[in-house]
Amino acid sequence: MALDSGKVRDFVQKTWDESIIPTLTEYIKIPAKSPMFDAQWREHGHIERAVELLRGWAGSRPIEGLRIEVVRLEGRTPLIFMEAPGTGVDTVLLYGHLDKQPEMVGWAEGTGPWTPVRRGDKLYGRGVGDDGYATFAALTAIQALQEQRARHARCVVLIEACEESGSRDLPYYVDALKAKLGTPSLVVCLDSGCGNYEQLWGTTSLRGVVGGVFTVEVLTEGVHSGAASGIVPSSFRIVRQLLDRIEDSRTGEILPRDFHVDIPRERVAEAREVASVLGAEIYDRFPFPPGGQPVNLDAQELILNNTWRPALAVIGAAGLPLPADGGNVLRPKTSLKLSLRLPPTCDAGRAVRRLKEILEADPPYGARVTLETYGEAGNGWNAPATDPRLLESVNRASATYFGKPAMFHGLGGSIPFMSMLGERFPRAQFLITGAMGPGSNAHGPNEFLHLPTGVKVTACVAGVIADHSGRSQT
Repeated sequence: MALDSGKVRDFVQKTWDESIIPTLTEYIKIPAKSPMFDAQWREHGHIERAVELLRGWAGSRPIEGLRIEVVRLEGRTPLIFMEAPGTGVDTVLLYGHLDKQPEMVGWAEGTGPWTPVRRGDKLYGRGVGDDGYATFAALTAIQALQEQRARHARCVVLIEACEESGSRDLPYYVDALKAKLGTPSLVVCLDSGCGNYEQLWGTTSLRGVVGGVFTVEVLTEGVHSGAASGIVPSSFRIVRQLLDRIEDSRTGEILPRDFHVDIPRERVAEAREVASVLGAEIYDRFPFPPGGQPVNLDAQELILNNTWRPALAVIGAAGLPLPADGGNVLRPKTSLKLSLRLPPTCDAGRAVRRLKEILEADPPYGARVTLETYGEAGNGWNAPATDPRLLESVNRASATYFGKPAMFHGLGGSIPFMSMLGERFPRAQFLITGAMGPGSNAHGPNEFLHLPTGVKVTACVAGVIADHSGRSQT
């Protein structure tokens, strides 16, 4: 018996309307910030509240044989492990996370990071699409198949609580759960994004990331700028000089070749195809101020910049008072938090060592210069060649539930889990997808989930899981 896609669509839509959206609304209210942004996460208990909310919802699903376990390793964030028995020898691993980025400023009036607001097809709030919906989508896809008595492979769902901190706890859980995980033949990650809301998008590469707190110290304490300027060098000016070793400040190009790789021809061709579909949408989706513009107007080059070339961002600062508090003082030091995005195949460990060497070598004026790295260097990921059967399945699902064939693209962000899984399960196939599209603003203010896309992605995942068990759709 073939899978009835109309019934899948109806079941998924009903589940989202009656159960998922109300529970997601409650999830938004929980400030379950990742440990990097909440050092007292244990005491605050917000991650635990999110775990219990998702576990409770999962436990209410009538999925045959579903086993739910909250696994806890000493000193680490908890992990939700779920298993739905299936037929055959294959295992499908579905992944998501429940921890969140911090609040950020700039939320529109009436909204806020922990204030769920629905406006039309959009549900606003921190973590709703990155990646709170994943638990609901994964289990609903499995349940949609069981509603029709359709066969599916054994499904394992992992929901971690440390992704926004670089998934630093996850390798320990993968090791501890090795026997229970088995060897997945298909990995479905629901933590990625989409180029538009009109078709299913598969992610083929992710950039790595390294960073640290970069500090230049010129004095042991601040002094009157009238007395010291022209004699004592400015720490900010030295910061600028040293960053010029890394980045061309006119173009944003990263100068040392250590951080570049040769871009595979198939990824260049992929970027060309995405550029032909999205065009100006590639940059129009960003909230430029009046007159603001991207670094250039070549859509393909912008895609390659964002997916296969390194880029530097300053994401935090210390030693700089607010303008209202700034007196005529030559400050003793300046600290910047740096984030260097790396091409998917650039070795992150080597890159962070090289970054430290370049910035700390021969400091001007004998200034004290340090780069204190945080967390572990995060490698990027380049997908293995896609099995033609999976490619056909993904395209069929997209055509069935979106009305258009799927698109494939690289993303400029990082999902540390993917690099680790790629190394541990080199024969696995991957569907890296998600519902966060233009304007959804993951990590920033006014984050939202486009609900119709969440529904369609869920249905597509159901279709792909069914195909992985040898079933076809009508």
